[in-house]
Amino acid sequence: MTKRYVSLPDEAEAGMREFIDEVDRRLSGDEDTCAVVEDVLIDLSGDREAYERWQAGESTSPAERVRLQSYDPCNTTLESEYYAEKDEEKFRRSKHLQWLWRQFDSLPIADNVEFALRFRRMLADHLFEKCGDDCRFFKGITFTYGHNITVGDNTVIHDDVHLDDRGKLTIGDRVSVSDGVHVYSHDHDVVDQTEVRNYHTIVEDDVRLTYDSMIRAGCKVGENAIVGARAIVQHDVPAHHIAVGAPAQSVKIKPGWEDAATPLEEAGVTRQEQRQLEYDLPEDLEVFDEFERDLQPPE
Repeated sequence: MTKRYVSLPDEAEAGMREFIDEVDRRLSGDEDTCAVVEDVLIDLSGDREAYERWQAGESTSPAERVRLQSYDPCNTTLESEYYAEKDEEKFRRSKHLQWLWRQFDSLPIADNVEFALRFRRMLADHLFEKCGDDCRFFKGITFTYGHNITVGDNTVIHDDVHLDDRGKLTIGDRVSVSDGVHVYSHDHDVVDQTEVRNYHTIVEDDVRLTYDSMIRAGCKVGENAIVGARAIVQHDVPAHHIAVGAPAQSVKIKPGWEDAATPLEEAGVTRQEQRQLEYDLPEDLEVFDEFERDLQPPE
C-alpha cells in the first residue's frame, strides 16, 4: 500500500532538526549522560523556571521536588535494574537513555508523529547495540535494557510493543512489528521462577509480526514469514510460512514461495536450547528470593 508523503512547515522543520541534532551531538560527546537527559526533559516539559527556583534554594513542595528530581535518571530506578546478571557497565548508560525514551513518550509532544519518529530514531542509535537506516519507532515501545537489541534497515515497530532484551534480540531488515506485540529473550524455570534463562531471539528479514502476537524466548521467525494476530510462537517459524494460533502452527506457505520453503509437515521444531546464553554472576552478589517460598515438593 502506498503511503502519503507528509511534511512539516519550514519553520517547524528547522526547529525540529536543530533540537534533535543538538541532543544527538550532546549524547555523542563527553558530557555526562544524566545531565543531558535531565536538561532535555526539563525543557521539553516546560519546567525550567521551577527547576531554577529549586536550584536557587527557594521553597518547593515535596511533590514538586520529587518531580524535579526525577528528570535526572540517576534519581530513578527501572525494573531491569534489579536483574542480577545484567552488564553493569552497559546498563549505566542504557538506563539513562531508556529513561529519556520513556519520559519523552509520556509527554504530549510525543504525539507529533513526524517529530517523535525522528527523535526516537536518533535515540535508538545511542541506546541499541545497532540500529539500521530509516527505521520508525512509534509510541509506547518498552525494552528491558535496550543495549542488547539489533535492528536492521527500514524496520517499523508500532505502538505498545515490548522488546525484551534481557538475553539478546535481533530484528532484521524491513520487519513490520504491529501494535501490542511482545518479543521475549528470557524465560523462567517452571519450578523455581527465580531461575532465569536468557536466549538469543531472532526475527529475520521481511517478517510481519501482527497484532498482539508473542514470540517466546529463543525462537527464530524465518525470513518473509508472517505471525498471525494474537498468535503465540513457541518454536521456530520457517521462512515464508504463515503461523497462526495459540500455540502458533504453520498453516500455509506464502504463494509463490512453496519451492523455497520448508514443507508444512516439517515445521514446528523447537531450537531454544541452541540459542541459550550463559552468564556468570559476581561471587560477592547479595541475592534474595522475593517470593520467600519453600519449593520442596511434598513427601
